[in-house]
Amino acid sequence: MVYIEKTKDFQIQEPTVVTIGKFDGRHRGHQKLLGAMQEFKRKYHYRTAVFTFSVAPTDLVQGTRHTVITTNLERRNNLKKIGIDYLVEYPFTKEAAHMPAETFIREILAGKMGMKAIVVGPDCRFGYQRAGDARLLEELAPRYGYQLKVIEKEKDEDRDISSTYVREMLDLGQIEKANELLGEPYYIHGVVVHGNHIGEPVLGFPTANLCPPAKKHLPPFGVYVSETRIDGMVYKGVTNIGRKPTIKTKEGISPVGVETFVFDYHGDLYGKEIEVGLLHFIRPERKMSGMEELKGQIERDKEVARGFFADIVGD
Repeated sequence: MVYIEKTKDFQIQEPTVVTIGKFDGRHRGHQKLLGAMQEFKRKYHYRTAVFTFSVAPTDLVQGTRHTVITTNLERRNNLKKIGIDYLVEYPFTKEAAHMPAETFIREILAGKMGMKAIVVGPDCRFGYQRAGDARLLEELAPRYGYQLKVIEKEKDEDRDISSTYVREMLDLGQIEKANELLGEPYYIHGVVVHGNHIGEPVLGFPTANLCPPAKKHLPPFGVYVSETRIDGMVYKGVTNIGRKPTIKTKEGISPVGVETFVFDYHGDLYGKEIEVGLLHFIRPERKMSGMEELKGQIERDKEVARGFFADIVGD
């Protein structure tokens, strides 16, 4: 995948089928759009190209900071994994914020991105004051020489599947439901860092620590059955999300972290980029009386996780 970021000076030299959006979560609705792009690729041999902004426009326009299900790193990894050819993370500047919708179509999509087809949802909005929509794309298609395909929303019963819906389920701790909407486990990507070094010497087993960025939308603090992708392999495990209140640090309170015990993995994980997927909520995070109680609780958590995986195999 060709990844274009931090520049407005680029030119895709081959015909593309484009989609636009934040792709926060890459849920089943997003997957429906991306699947339609692959149909254009097979039929017309267009390259697939996703246009998004490096930061959410609402963050800068409204002066707020929203959390995201999918960080820029995770979005990049996800789109690369499914075979997208180009990902453009366009800088969101004052000029971009005030770009008229038709100018955006002419100069960016048809111009810089080589658009010969575009796939969007019925509620897509773009351009200054969100004036651009599917109707405008249809109106201007003959002028700028592209095909338009509007994909209806994917539904969960009577509700549209959206990033907002996924966030609600994460906030409620309904990880299985969130995963159902996503069409895959909720993942946290990151590079393994050094933790408090209590895993193997104190608890008897090594753990992998990630420090998610503040923008990452996390589920409730607690312990989860998890799966971890390492070098293309998937390992079962248990993950704690939170501040590890039992562990004393010099700073007093630990930063929010993601700590995973990976079953049956032997090797050094420090510095590796891994993906931790949450499958099932076991219990809330709580402070233990000491390390012995914590060690015993973790052993029970591991048994719950092994039982979870055994049930899946049994089904």
